[in-house]
Amino acid sequence: MNKRKELGFTLIEIMIVVVIIGILGALIVPNIISKPEEARVAAARNDLSAIATALEFYLLDNSTYPSTEQGLEALVTQPSGYPEPRNWNPEGYLSKVYVDPWGEPYLYFSEGTRHFDVYTFGADRKEGGEGFDADIYFSDL
Repeated sequence: MNKRKELGFTLIEIMIVVVIIGILGALIVPNIISKPEEARVAAARNDLSAIATALEFYLLDNSTYPSTEQGLEALVTQPSGYPEPRNWNPEGYLSKVYVDPWGEPYLYFSEGTRHFDVYTFGADRKEGGEGFDADIYFSDL
């Protein structure tokens, strides 16, 4: 009998590494960068990457992203409504719903089953803006 030893990483291992990198980025970046607004922008980009990774895991399990109405809360607690998750992970995909470095919840938009964007309005908390007030979209990273 031939047993093949499979090499590689499991999805959980990859997710843990991404979350650890995000946490380290959020904790270390503000101490390294003396300019607080630059640190907040860097932390927001790390958060957006971690959220996007969790959304990809959600897609793998459920064959679709959560709807805009289900929102990012679907990564923490099992959502109801359409599209109903087929195989939602009972441990969730994130430990909590993230808020941006300016204290606002991240915004989420899903266009059907194969496209999403996660974003924040930046320091001014309004759509548009330039510099540190500019919107930060995951799709632009």
